[in-house]
Amino acid sequence: MKRTLCFIMIFSFLLITSARAEPLRDGDIEIKAPSALLMEKSTGEVLYEKNADERRLPASVTKVMTMLLIVEDLEAGRIKPEDTVTASARAASFGGSCVYLEAGEKMSVHEMLKCIAVVSANDCAVAMAEFLSGSEKLFVDRMNRRADELGLENTHFTNCTGLFDDAEHYTSARDLAIMSRELIKHDFIKDYTTIWMDSIRNGEFGLSNTNRLVKWYEGCTGLKTGFTSAAMYCLAATAERDGVEYIAAIMGGESIDSRNADAMSLLDYAFASFSLCSLRPPEPLPRLPVDTGAAASLSLCYGGQEYALVSKNSGEAQYSLSLPERVSAPVKAGDELGCLKVSIGEELIAQVPVLAAEDVPRLGFWGILGRLAGSLLGI
Repeated sequence: MKRTLCFIMIFSFLLITSARAEPLRDGDIEIKAPSALLMEKSTGEVLYEKNADERRLPASVTKVMTMLLIVEDLEAGRIKPEDTVTASARAASFGGSCVYLEAGEKMSVHEMLKCIAVVSANDCAVAMAEFLSGSEKLFVDRMNRRADELGLENTHFTNCTGLFDDAEHYTSARDLAIMSRELIKHDFIKDYTTIWMDSIRNGEFGLSNTNRLVKWYEGCTGLKTGFTSAAMYCLAATAERDGVEYIAAIMGGESIDSRNADAMSLLDYAFASFSLCSLRPPEPLPRLPVDTGAAASLSLCYGGQEYALVSKNSGEAQYSLSLPERVSAPVKAGDELGCLKVSIGEELIAQVPVLAAEDVPRLGFWGILGRLAGSLLGI
């Protein structure tokens, strides 16, 4: 029988009364919009929802997905911020929110993305779609594939702008929050979405953010507004304070002020009620001895989420690490070898798997013989 060693590590963290984060119940908060959702970024935990899976016209919050594909191409190195984009006649023909591109006008990817993020420029969105995929239609195909990859069950795109109300062009508050969460994982997008005022064309054309929360709400990091007469007022609002970031998705608000008030109510509630509990104690994991392995020991790592969302002022986090005394080869990277239990008071918050961080193959006959000989000879 192998003995099991339990290493108990207790560390004090000022966390957040009752440990687990409990979502709002109906009637706990008044949200006027017909559809809304509140999500925490790190965990993806949903803290409030109202008709969150209802398919609705998205207007320009469509551009959350448009920006996501641009950002992913930038981070993958497929395009560069300084690359030149030439506006087609079709892109230049788009109205609504725009920067009045002229056919043949050239702008950098950086400037195009800034215009999309700050003033919701339809002409720049189409120009970027054509630049990345050859046509808006092919780009929209990419948008729908990415939506499928993200598991967005109530989203379908027919254009990259949201300018046109189309029964086949829709999303939901939940799906909007999910794609917004994916976008803000790329931290540099906030260099664009937090701009309040800027300009293009050597200062000749001013830009002012359509999202008033960037100016007036503490910690606002974006993200995207939208309006058509059919979709009404939509918003993906993101804000971060003290290392915690939340997403409020609002669909179909009756006015800008109502839409913004709904988002602020949800964000205020989140910041007042919750904090993040680290699921990683500060002490490093020990190395684990390996019998009959090509290496005498192996390194370990944690799996699963790094944080849990908990109620504010709930107490100190306690960490209990359980590992076998040793393991036998072969071991493969990713094999689960133990667990970390995280508790606050008497309440178990999470069980985190402890995994092998590397492969350790089993020694062959000659390897075992050599190791035995070396041990006998003191080598």
